[in-house]
Amino acid sequence: MTASPASSSNLTRRVGPGVITGAADDDPSGIATYSQAGAQAGFGLLWTVVLTWPLMVAVQSVSARIGRVTGRGLAANMCRVFPRPVVLALVSSLFVANTINIGADLAAMGASVSLLFGGGQTLFTVMFAVASLLAIVFIPYSRYVGILKWLTFSLFAYVGVVFSAQIDWQAVGLGAIFPRFDLDAKTLMLVVAILGTTISPYLFFWQSSQEVEDEEGDPSAGPLKTHPDEAPLQLARINWETGIGMAVSNLVAFFIILTTAATLNANGLTDIASTQQAAEALKPIAGEAAFLLFSLGIVGTGLLAVPVLAASAAYAVGETRDWTIGLECKPRDARPFYGVIVAAILIGLGVALLPIDPIKALIWSAVLNGVIVVPIIAAMMVVAARREVMGTFVAAPWQHVLGWLTAVLMAAAAVAMFVLM
Repeated sequence: MTASPASSSNLTRRVGPGVITGAADDDPSGIATYSQAGAQAGFGLLWTVVLTWPLMVAVQSVSARIGRVTGRGLAANMCRVFPRPVVLALVSSLFVANTINIGADLAAMGASVSLLFGGGQTLFTVMFAVASLLAIVFIPYSRYVGILKWLTFSLFAYVGVVFSAQIDWQAVGLGAIFPRFDLDAKTLMLVVAILGTTISPYLFFWQSSQEVEDEEGDPSAGPLKTHPDEAPLQLARINWETGIGMAVSNLVAFFIILTTAATLNANGLTDIASTQQAAEALKPIAGEAAFLLFSLGIVGTGLLAVPVLAASAAYAVGETRDWTIGLECKPRDARPFYGVIVAAILIGLGVALLPIDPIKALIWSAVLNGVIVVPIIAAMMVVAARREVMGTFVAAPWQHVLGWLTAVLMAAAAVAMFVLM
């Protein structure tokens, strides 16, 4: 079947958002967690980001598939399968996790800029909260990320370690292939944090809703249940685009762990206590410019991730309440939807202003994501298997296997962490 010009254009346009979603996954919480993993365990936890790539591709492509097939977001489809109170409980846990994550991201952004100019961390944190809120309300998200996505390329400074630092490549290979870690509460908490910040529940709701918005924005398109002729092109596009986006995300995560292992851990620094210490990991690459690069990475991914975190919560809440939703809607046409976004950012700001170290807050927010993601993945996989919801486009066998494997592995890690704690 030959793709229409409109479909081909949409296919090309969608490459950018897929990579942006991957970049948003490497938010400040991810940077802090991966940095701590390299500092604490050396190369020993590199296998986690290798393992999570196919798992991420599976669960993210399932969430996108649900949105494209049904023309409705993930929470709306969950309401068709589960009692509404169950869905509200899942959405409530998502909102709590997202607001804490927003707060941790805002605090880290403020602390990072404070490294450059000195003092004023609280002021910078408030400024980032206000800027994020104004941007998401008054600037179409597609235009917003078009401006900010270039900041995320600063994260690739971590990749430069292969050209500038002494690397034990045999140890890297062993760490990437063979799971090796101490079976204690501290290490298992870090594993849960890595899983939670890499396979983040907010991205499921986000990608599913973005598929719906893309479909509704294309007059020639429609849900695949009613437009099955579009399925081969769209389902293939979802799979390869998600694969690329998640590969970019995990490549950066891999090199953040590698860099901090080769610098901090190699010099006996096994616990990152501040954003300044995390920035030290870049000095072998960038010298005195390390603080600038680190700050750009934190600020760039933070400014991308905060709107995604707030909006994914708003999509989920709005779908369970049958509100008018969408970032392309004017605020006056979707007031409850934007109200949730405002509430999430303001509550997150309140969390950011608490006397908590930004690095510790980032890691704990990742741990929380690693716990709540388990029932959300399970619910999503049940939805993706229901023919009354998905028609003939239920999840593919590989998605079923990897999706449920993701839920089982993350549940086992979380249970083991709580037992040892």
